[in-house]
Amino acid sequence: MTTTDLTGRTALVTGSTAGIGAATATLLARRGATVLVTGRNRERAAAVLDAIAAANGSARFVPADLGDLASISSLAVEAGPVDILVNNAATFPGGALVDQDVDSYETAFDLNVRAPYFLTAAIVPGMIERGRGSIVNVSTMAARIGMAGLSTYSATKAAIESLTRTWAVELGAAGIRVNAVAPGPTRTDMVMAAMGEEGAAMVAGTTILGRLATPEEIAEVIGFLASDASSYLTGATIAADAGRTAA
Repeated sequence: MTTTDLTGRTALVTGSTAGIGAATATLLARRGATVLVTGRNRERAAAVLDAIAAANGSARFVPADLGDLASISSLAVEAGPVDILVNNAATFPGGALVDQDVDSYETAFDLNVRAPYFLTAAIVPGMIERGRGSIVNVSTMAARIGMAGLSTYSATKAAIESLTRTWAVELGAAGIRVNAVAPGPTRTDMVMAAMGEEGAAMVAGTTILGRLATPEEIAEVIGFLASDASSYLTGATIAADAGRTAA
């Protein structure tokens, strides 16, 4: 078995019906994991399951609304034992401080912070019992640099990076690793809808490599953190941002 081989492991990837989540689900399945695809859109989930099946991978769909705590609890029960948890699902609110409305602010914290917090809390006891597990949280470069119009979004992701460090300390003795990846501008439906082609290109132009990432490029970093290839890594946030936070 290679260090990236995930045969015999079960991976739960939230927000895996599109974008980075779908690319991650496909990659983990290709490497041998049984993947639990979750989200609200059954049609998009079916497309992901078809892609995984076409590559001879194993996956099933577990619908969930991560804005609903009862649904989060049901997801954890339906998932069963999980070896790899990827907290990817998020909402991407934009707007200046003076324009931020309360509803979208609360929704952002519910989906981006509360949901991964309580889903992880529900999944972790099984990992502790088995003495192993890998948790990967998806952050953003905006958690580390100031970007106008992203105060709410960046605050939720800064919280996720803080949780990554704290959970790593709490769970390390149980054999559970907790890491995060902080992508730069990535060509996903969510990003393009929020920023548009011109806006996304402008942000991409501020990176050292001067381009948008593909979801598959970010999935490769998540796959590394999920696997034994990163066995000596915990509490870390990997910047997958084409050098934007380095220079």
